[in-house]
Amino acid sequence: MAVHDHPHRHPGFRFPSLRRSGTASSPTETSAVTTATANSPYVLAVLRVLTGFVFLWAFLDKTFGFGYATPSGKGWIDGGSPTKGFLGGVAAGPMESTFHDWAGAGWADWLFMLGLLGIGLALIAGIGLRLAAVAGTAMMALMWIAEWPPAKHLSDGSLSMSTNPFTDYHVVYAIVLIALAAAGAGATWGLGRVWARLPFVSRNRWLM
Repeated sequence: MAVHDHPHRHPGFRFPSLRRSGTASSPTETSAVTTATANSPYVLAVLRVLTGFVFLWAFLDKTFGFGYATPSGKGWIDGGSPTKGFLGGVAAGPMESTFHDWAGAGWADWLFMLGLLGIGLALIAGIGLRLAAVAGTAMMALMWIAEWPPAKHLSDGSLSMSTNPFTDYHVVYAIVLIALAAAGAGATWGLGRVWARLPFVSRNRWLM
């Protein structure tokens, strides 16, 4: 069976163009883009402050025992350990025994609490977002490993009840921190511009 060419037909399949050739954007489209661009710094600023409050509140509750995640009288100032309960309860993952060894250690408590405080204050003030992103991502990575979402079963054989083998709130928080730092979100409703003009910050860009 012979196959004949048809010169008058264009070979191949082409998707129709989604753009109207030679047609300028309508005033409505231009206005929508302008509005979205103008509002994005404020949306990022709200996201930055709310994320900062997540970290700062965790520090305050674990320090003073406000009765939320930390019972009253069990705060850090009352002699409680911010890491003992969480790390001591790790029941899955490749670092289970390591986290058990770290649980309640003084250095672990101090590093964890200073991390929460530093990241929270940096985000709310809009300064040092790059450093906060690095520290926060490292903290979220360790907490992700501690909970180990890929596990279907815990070390005792019971179901882990993991809802996703990879993406959980630790991953989301890490991405948010990185995005805020990359976008320079401290300039709106924050001290980012003032911070960036400081001589020691301008000489050490990683502090921005």
